[in-house]
Amino acid sequence: MRKYLYILTFLITVIGYSQELNCDVVVNAQQTGNENLQLFKNLERQLKEFVNNQTWTNKTFKPQERILCNMVIVIEDYNSDLFQASIQVQASRPVYGSSFATPIYNFNDKDFSFRYLEFQNLVYNPNQFESNLMSVIAYHVYMILGMDADTFELKGGEEYYKQAQTIVNYSQQTNFQGWKPEDGLQTRFQLVENILSPTYKEFRSVMYKYHMEGLDIMSEKPQNGKQNIANIIQQFSVMNNRRPNSLLLRTFFDTKAEEIEDIFSGGPKVNITKVVSTLNRVAPLHSSKWRNISF
Repeated sequence: MRKYLYILTFLITVIGYSQELNCDVVVNAQQTGNENLQLFKNLERQLKEFVNNQTWTNKTFKPQERILCNMVIVIEDYNSDLFQASIQVQASRPVYGSSFATPIYNFNDKDFSFRYLEFQNLVYNPNQFESNLMSVIAYHVYMILGMDADTFELKGGEEYYKQAQTIVNYSQQTNFQGWKPEDGLQTRFQLVENILSPTYKEFRSVMYKYHMEGLDIMSEKPQNGKQNIANIIQQFSVMNNRRPNSLLLRTFFDTKAEEIEDIFSGGPKVNITKVVSTLNRVAPLHSSKWRNISF
Protein backbone atom coordinates (compact mmCIF):
# COMPACT_ATOMS: atom_id res chain seq x y z
CA MET A 1 0.00 0.00 0.00
CA ARG A 2 2.79 2.36 0.97
CA LYS A 3 4.48 1.61 -2.37
CA TYR A 4 1.34 2.51 -4.32
CA LEU A 5 0.97 5.77 -2.40
CA TYR A 6 4.57 6.65 -3.21
CA ILE A 7 4.01 5.99 -6.94
CA LEU A 8 0.79 8.05 -6.92
CA THR A 9 2.54 10.95 -5.17
CA PHE A 10 5.38 10.80 -7.69
CA LEU A 11 2.97 10.86 -10.64
CA ILE A 12 1.04 13.80 -9.21
CA THR A 13 4.32 15.67 -8.74
CA VAL A 14 5.43 14.98 -12.31
CA ILE A 15 2.06 15.87 -13.81
CA GLY A 16 1.66 18.96 -11.61
CA TYR A 17 4.77 20.68 -12.92
CA SER A 18 5.38 21.15 -16.61
CA GLN A 19 7.92 23.05 -18.63
CA GLU A 20 7.19 26.73 -19.14
CA LEU A 21 8.67 27.46 -22.57
CA ASN A 22 8.15 26.41 -26.14
CA CYS A 23 11.42 27.81 -27.41
CA ASP A 24 13.10 27.47 -30.78
CA VAL A 25 16.88 27.73 -30.41
CA VAL A 26 19.03 28.34 -33.50
CA VAL A 27 22.82 28.39 -33.64
CA ASN A 28 23.96 30.29 -36.74
CA ALA A 29 27.67 29.81 -37.49
CA GLN A 30 27.80 31.21 -41.04
CA GLN A 31 30.28 33.92 -40.07
CA THR A 32 32.82 31.27 -39.08
CA GLY A 33 32.84 29.67 -42.52
CA ASN A 34 32.27 26.28 -40.85
CA GLU A 35 28.53 26.40 -40.27
CA ASN A 36 28.04 22.74 -41.15
CA LEU A 37 30.28 21.44 -38.38
CA GLN A 38 28.54 18.86 -36.20
CA LEU A 39 29.78 20.85 -33.20
CA PHE A 40 27.31 23.66 -33.88
CA LYS A 41 24.44 21.27 -34.57
CA ASN A 42 25.06 19.49 -31.29
CA LEU A 43 25.24 22.79 -29.40
CA GLU A 44 21.92 23.83 -30.93
CA ARG A 45 20.27 20.51 -30.05
CA GLN A 46 21.58 20.54 -26.47
CA LEU A 47 20.45 24.12 -25.86
CA LYS A 48 17.01 23.49 -27.31
CA GLU A 49 16.53 20.44 -25.08
CA PHE A 50 17.89 22.27 -22.06
CA VAL A 51 15.68 25.36 -22.39
CA ASN A 52 12.49 23.44 -23.13
CA ASN A 53 12.94 20.55 -20.68
CA GLN A 54 14.22 22.48 -17.68
CA THR A 55 11.64 23.37 -15.02
CA TRP A 56 12.20 27.07 -14.34
CA THR A 57 9.38 27.84 -11.88
CA ASN A 58 7.09 26.15 -9.37
CA LYS A 59 4.04 27.14 -11.41
CA THR A 60 1.88 24.74 -13.42
CA PHE A 61 1.84 25.38 -17.17
CA LYS A 62 -0.52 23.47 -19.46
CA PRO A 63 0.99 22.56 -22.85
CA GLN A 64 -1.05 25.29 -24.58
CA GLU A 65 0.15 27.84 -21.99
CA ARG A 66 3.85 27.41 -22.68
CA ILE A 67 5.44 30.71 -23.67
CA LEU A 68 6.44 30.95 -27.31
CA CYS A 69 9.97 32.26 -27.75
CA ASN A 70 13.09 31.94 -29.82
CA MET A 71 16.80 32.41 -29.31
CA VAL A 72 19.13 32.95 -32.26
CA ILE A 73 22.81 32.60 -31.36
CA VAL A 74 25.14 33.99 -34.01
CA ILE A 75 28.64 32.58 -33.66
CA GLU A 76 31.09 35.22 -34.87
CA ASP A 77 34.33 33.41 -34.11
CA TYR A 78 35.67 30.48 -32.11
CA ASN A 79 39.01 29.12 -31.00
CA SER A 80 39.09 25.68 -29.42
CA ASP A 81 36.37 25.85 -26.73
CA LEU A 82 36.00 29.67 -26.61
CA PHE A 83 33.18 31.19 -28.68
CA GLN A 84 32.45 34.83 -29.52
CA ALA A 85 28.79 35.38 -30.29
CA SER A 86 25.64 37.46 -29.96
CA ILE A 87 22.15 36.29 -29.06
CA GLN A 88 18.80 37.68 -30.19
CA VAL A 89 15.96 36.70 -27.84
CA GLN A 90 12.27 37.16 -28.62
CA ALA A 91 9.07 36.06 -26.93
CA SER A 92 5.33 36.52 -27.41
CA ARG A 93 2.07 35.81 -25.64
CA PRO A 94 -1.46 35.19 -26.99
CA VAL A 95 -4.06 37.94 -27.16
CA TYR A 96 -7.42 37.09 -25.57
CA GLY A 97 -10.19 36.24 -28.03
CA SER A 98 -7.94 36.05 -31.08
CA SER A 99 -5.39 33.88 -32.85
CA PHE A 100 -2.89 36.73 -32.63
CA ALA A 101 0.33 36.55 -30.60
CA THR A 102 1.80 39.82 -29.39
CA PRO A 103 5.56 40.28 -28.92
CA ILE A 104 6.59 40.95 -25.32
CA TYR A 105 10.40 40.68 -25.38
CA ASN A 106 12.95 41.52 -28.05
CA PHE A 107 16.55 41.93 -26.94
CA ASN A 108 19.77 41.79 -28.91
CA ASP A 109 22.52 40.76 -26.49
CA LYS A 110 25.82 41.51 -28.19
CA ASP A 111 28.19 40.70 -25.31
CA PHE A 112 27.99 36.93 -25.40
CA SER A 113 31.18 34.92 -25.18
CA PHE A 114 31.29 31.44 -23.66
CA ARG A 115 33.22 28.22 -23.34
CA TYR A 116 31.75 24.98 -24.64
CA LEU A 117 33.08 21.49 -25.23
CA GLU A 118 31.01 19.26 -27.48
CA PHE A 119 28.57 17.06 -25.55
CA GLN A 120 29.46 18.64 -22.19
CA ASN A 121 26.65 18.55 -19.65
CA LEU A 122 24.68 21.79 -19.52
CA VAL A 123 24.28 22.51 -15.82
CA TYR A 124 22.35 25.47 -14.42
CA ASN A 125 22.60 26.38 -10.74
CA PRO A 126 20.20 29.13 -9.59
CA ASN A 127 22.58 30.25 -6.85
CA GLN A 128 26.06 30.04 -8.31
CA PHE A 129 27.98 30.48 -11.54
CA GLU A 130 28.49 27.34 -13.62
CA SER A 131 29.33 28.77 -17.05
CA ASN A 132 28.66 31.94 -19.00
CA LEU A 133 26.64 29.93 -21.50
CA MET A 134 24.25 28.81 -18.78
CA SER A 135 24.15 32.20 -17.07
CA VAL A 136 23.20 34.08 -20.25
CA ILE A 137 20.59 31.54 -21.33
CA ALA A 138 19.02 31.35 -17.85
CA TYR A 139 19.06 35.15 -17.51
CA HIS A 140 17.03 35.55 -20.70
CA VAL A 141 14.65 32.76 -19.71
CA TYR A 142 13.83 34.62 -16.50
CA MET A 143 13.47 37.91 -18.37
CA ILE A 144 10.96 36.20 -20.68
CA LEU A 145 9.08 34.77 -17.68
CA GLY A 146 9.08 38.19 -16.00
CA MET A 147 7.84 40.06 -19.06
CA ASP A 148 5.12 37.48 -19.66
CA ALA A 149 3.92 37.58 -16.04
CA ASP A 150 3.93 41.41 -16.05
CA THR A 151 1.44 41.39 -18.92
CA PHE A 152 -1.09 39.40 -16.89
CA GLU A 153 -0.66 40.93 -13.43
CA LEU A 154 0.75 44.28 -12.30
CA LYS A 155 4.32 43.53 -11.22
CA GLY A 156 3.56 39.84 -11.65
CA GLY A 157 7.08 39.17 -12.88
CA GLU A 158 8.87 40.35 -9.74
CA GLU A 159 10.21 36.95 -8.63
CA TYR A 160 11.56 36.20 -12.10
CA TYR A 161 13.32 39.54 -12.43
CA LYS A 162 14.82 38.98 -8.99
CA GLN A 163 16.21 35.63 -10.15
CA ALA A 164 17.62 37.31 -13.27
CA GLN A 165 19.27 39.84 -10.95
CA THR A 166 20.69 37.01 -8.84
CA ILE A 167 22.27 35.57 -11.99
CA VAL A 168 23.73 39.01 -12.75
CA ASN A 169 25.18 39.30 -9.26
CA TYR A 170 27.01 35.98 -9.18
CA SER A 171 28.13 36.29 -12.82
CA GLN A 172 29.83 39.60 -12.05
CA GLN A 173 32.63 37.66 -10.39
CA THR A 174 33.79 36.48 -13.84
CA ASN A 175 35.58 38.28 -16.66
CA PHE A 176 32.69 37.89 -19.09
CA GLN A 177 31.07 41.07 -20.44
CA GLY A 178 27.53 42.31 -19.89
CA TRP A 179 27.20 41.65 -16.16
CA LYS A 180 28.79 44.76 -14.62
CA PRO A 181 27.65 48.42 -14.40
CA GLU A 182 30.73 49.58 -16.34
CA ASP A 183 30.08 47.22 -19.27
CA GLY A 184 27.79 49.70 -21.06
CA LEU A 185 24.28 51.11 -21.20
CA GLN A 186 22.58 48.30 -23.16
CA THR A 187 23.59 45.24 -21.19
CA ARG A 188 21.98 42.47 -19.17
CA PHE A 189 22.96 44.34 -16.01
CA GLN A 190 21.28 47.56 -17.10
CA LEU A 191 18.11 45.90 -18.37
CA VAL A 192 17.11 44.10 -15.18
CA GLU A 193 18.46 46.91 -12.97
CA ASN A 194 16.21 49.39 -14.77
CA ILE A 195 13.15 47.15 -14.67
CA LEU A 196 13.42 46.79 -10.89
CA SER A 197 14.19 50.49 -10.33
CA PRO A 198 11.42 52.90 -9.17
CA THR A 199 12.91 55.41 -11.64
CA TYR A 200 11.24 53.45 -14.45
CA LYS A 201 8.10 52.34 -12.61
CA GLU A 202 5.84 53.38 -15.51
CA PHE A 203 7.33 50.66 -17.71
CA ARG A 204 5.77 47.80 -15.80
CA SER A 205 2.46 49.62 -15.45
CA VAL A 206 2.39 50.09 -19.22
CA MET A 207 3.26 46.42 -19.81
CA TYR A 208 0.27 45.33 -17.72
CA LYS A 209 -2.30 47.86 -18.90
CA TYR A 210 -1.28 47.77 -22.58
CA HIS A 211 -2.03 44.05 -22.70
CA MET A 212 -4.84 43.50 -20.17
CA GLU A 213 -6.75 46.78 -20.69
CA GLY A 214 -5.81 47.26 -24.33
CA LEU A 215 -5.09 44.26 -26.52
CA ASP A 216 -7.07 41.72 -24.49
CA ILE A 217 -10.36 43.62 -24.76
CA MET A 218 -10.08 44.55 -28.44
CA SER A 219 -11.89 41.44 -29.66
CA GLU A 220 -15.02 42.49 -27.75
CA LYS A 221 -14.56 46.27 -27.47
CA PRO A 222 -12.15 47.33 -30.21
CA GLN A 223 -12.62 51.06 -29.81
CA ASN A 224 -12.23 50.94 -26.04
CA GLY A 225 -9.11 48.80 -26.32
CA LYS A 226 -7.57 51.09 -28.90
CA GLN A 227 -8.36 54.22 -26.88
CA ASN A 228 -6.95 52.60 -23.75
CA ILE A 229 -3.67 51.85 -25.55
CA ALA A 230 -3.50 55.47 -26.71
CA ASN A 231 -3.99 56.66 -23.12
CA ILE A 232 -1.56 54.09 -21.70
CA ILE A 233 1.28 55.13 -24.01
CA GLN A 234 1.01 58.64 -22.55
CA GLN A 235 2.52 57.26 -19.33
CA PHE A 236 5.84 57.00 -21.13
CA SER A 237 5.97 60.81 -21.34
CA VAL A 238 6.48 60.95 -17.57
CA MET A 239 9.23 58.34 -17.65
CA ASN A 240 10.90 59.97 -20.66
CA ASN A 241 10.91 63.37 -18.94
CA ARG A 242 12.66 61.77 -15.99
CA ARG A 243 15.16 59.73 -18.06
CA PRO A 244 15.10 60.47 -21.81
CA ASN A 245 16.01 57.75 -24.31
CA SER A 246 16.23 55.04 -21.64
CA LEU A 247 17.08 51.42 -22.40
CA LEU A 248 13.59 50.34 -21.35
CA LEU A 249 11.92 52.71 -23.80
CA ARG A 250 14.13 51.46 -26.61
CA THR A 251 13.46 47.85 -25.62
CA PHE A 252 9.70 48.40 -25.50
CA PHE A 253 9.48 50.09 -28.88
CA ASP A 254 11.91 47.70 -30.55
CA THR A 255 9.38 45.09 -29.51
CA LYS A 256 6.13 46.95 -30.12
CA ALA A 257 6.67 49.63 -32.80
CA GLU A 258 5.28 47.63 -35.71
CA GLU A 259 2.31 46.48 -33.67
CA ILE A 260 1.50 50.03 -32.52
CA GLU A 261 1.72 51.26 -36.11
CA ASP A 262 -0.80 48.58 -37.14
CA ILE A 263 -3.17 49.30 -34.23
CA PHE A 264 -3.47 52.99 -35.06
CA SER A 265 -3.55 52.61 -38.84
CA GLY A 266 -6.95 50.92 -39.02
CA GLY A 267 -10.01 49.88 -37.08
CA PRO A 268 -12.37 52.18 -35.15
CA LYS A 269 -11.49 55.86 -35.03
CA VAL A 270 -9.89 57.36 -31.95
CA ASN A 271 -8.09 60.65 -31.42
CA ILE A 272 -4.49 59.93 -32.40
CA THR A 273 -3.04 63.45 -32.24
CA LYS A 274 -1.68 63.13 -28.71
CA VAL A 275 -0.44 59.59 -29.09
CA VAL A 276 1.49 60.36 -32.30
CA SER A 277 3.08 63.38 -30.64
CA THR A 278 4.08 61.24 -27.66
CA LEU A 279 5.44 58.46 -29.89
CA ASN A 280 7.63 60.89 -31.81
CA ARG A 281 8.98 62.29 -28.57
CA VAL A 282 9.66 59.06 -26.65
CA ALA A 283 10.60 56.80 -29.60
CA PRO A 284 12.11 59.02 -32.33
CA LEU A 285 14.08 56.12 -33.82
CA HIS A 286 10.77 54.72 -35.08
CA SER A 287 9.50 58.00 -36.54
CA SER A 288 9.13 56.43 -40.00
CA LYS A 289 6.47 54.12 -38.54
CA TRP A 290 4.72 56.92 -36.73
CA ARG A 291 4.48 58.85 -40.03
CA ASN A 292 2.44 55.96 -41.40
CA ILE A 293 -0.24 56.49 -38.74
CA SER A 294 -2.69 58.55 -40.74
CA PHE A 295 -6.06 57.04 -39.89
